[in-house]
Amino acid sequence: MKIQHIFFDLDNTLWDHRKNAYLTIKELFEKQEITLHYNIDFESFHSVYHDINESLWEKIRDGIIGKEYLRKHRFYDTFMHFGVDDEKLSQYFEEHFLDKILNHNELVEGAEYILEYLKSRHYTIHVISNGFKEVTERKCILSGIDKYFNTITSADSVGVRKPNPKIFEYSLGLAGANREESILIGDDWIADVVGSQNYGIDVIFFDVYKENKQEEGLKSITHLLQIKEYL
Repeated sequence: MKIQHIFFDLDNTLWDHRKNAYLTIKELFEKQEITLHYNIDFESFHSVYHDINESLWEKIRDGIIGKEYLRKHRFYDTFMHFGVDDEKLSQYFEEHFLDKILNHNELVEGAEYILEYLKSRHYTIHVISNGFKEVTERKCILSGIDKYFNTITSADSVGVRKPNPKIFEYSLGLAGANREESILIGDDWIADVVGSQNYGIDVIFFDVYKENKQEEGLKSITHLLQIKEYL
């Protein structure tokens, strides 16, 4: 059966979360004059934050922690790394981060072009994201790409995250799509690739970090425009 439905992951597949988060944290960091008060260099701070945040998101994905734990700890643990034990400051960063990140809506290079291309070829396009519902939809709207999607599924709506098969089942049900006519495109090996394979739908791995995973028959791209080689 021919592919009809395309399911995109959102963060770091279409919406450039890494870049938008970097710009947001830099603004908050400068506003609070962190270098002046605590003698912490921004690039060092951001690097530590990035590693802590990635690790916490992996634990959310694997069901070890919930989003409240992540929201309490990602900035607090980063400041603690630099010897700053200040819960009020870390909560200031957390609250303003989620608000202000939506002022930055940089897309991954080629995102709008490839969405336009796929639409012109009459594919039906959807989003399936592990992000928070209240933020996911606003990211799509504020970056101007919501018009391309028939459905948007956030993990919060289902109560589970990729790679759990229930989120794929929910999203395909919402889209009215069969597995055989569906494909997912995403940048997370476990959530997107392993999740899709276990559920039984085709997948394109957006190998943005050039992990160079080797697997027989794996469809893999390092730039969004390479999707045209498969669809």
